[in-house]
Amino acid sequence: MTVPPLHSQVVVVTGAARGLGALMARKLAERGARVALVGLEPEQLKEAAALCGPDASWWEADVTDLTELSAVAQGIKEKYGRIDTVVANAGIAVGGPMLDSDPVAFNRVIEVNLIGSVTTARAFLPALTDSRGYLLQIASLAAITPAPLMSAYCASKAGVEAFAHSLRAEVAYQGVKVGVGYLSWTDTDMVRGADQDEVLREMRSKLPWPANRTYPIGPAVDRLVAGLARRSAHVYAQAWLRGMQPVRWALPSLIAAVGSREVARLAPRLATTAASRLRAVGAGGAADEVSRGTHHGV
Repeated sequence: MTVPPLHSQVVVVTGAARGLGALMARKLAERGARVALVGLEPEQLKEAAALCGPDASWWEADVTDLTELSAVAQGIKEKYGRIDTVVANAGIAVGGPMLDSDPVAFNRVIEVNLIGSVTTARAFLPALTDSRGYLLQIASLAAITPAPLMSAYCASKAGVEAFAHSLRAEVAYQGVKVGVGYLSWTDTDMVRGADQDEVLREMRSKLPWPANRTYPIGPAVDRLVAGLARRSAHVYAQAWLRGMQPVRWALPSLIAAVGSREVARLAPRLATTAASRLRAVGAGGAADEVSRGTHHGV
């Protein structure tokens, strides 16, 4: 099946009020796509949509609310006549030892990142089936390799990767394609927030190159948009991430050995900074980060 050019497509981006989602929407609009930005910050969404040209629109919705998101999907289809591509981008993170974390914030990461992605697929797949379209699920390096102090985020990203791979096989006969986008540490609000915590920043600095770098957002988004245009099954925002796939089987044991020593070394400081960690990584707490719909670091 021939992939339609971007200039003929209607593309929906969730978590589009700022950061990766907002820049993706703008880059897609620059290539001629009509874009619909979905999120929970109306003022920021309006500003981001204005940068995408007169054909862009913005829609306020919580990605975990199926009724709300289904109504948005219907509204977008009525406005444009079709929906060709959906980018499931909305995501949040909290960091620190699991037992020290706020259970509500921890669970909300799973709810937004994993259940929100499932809800996005439920809401938009009818329209994508009609158009024989494409769903790009934004995952992470965290889907490939575990990371201590990021258990909620890693679990959610491993989950969305598995979900997307499973869904790909379910909907292929209907002409719908499903892709997974992978990012390492990318210069977003989420990563800058994590770096405000000295323990998490130090842990990240101990990662081997190139996983210890923060990458500029522009080239990462360019690679994601290029993969989206091809409707690729796998899209890598940093080229080296592709090389992680063949060795991912060995990573849990390696991380368990190396990471456990680092966590033990940092344990006293982890205990003293637990209260501030949620503020740093969540940029004001899980509820605030959810409302902002920011994405994505690792």
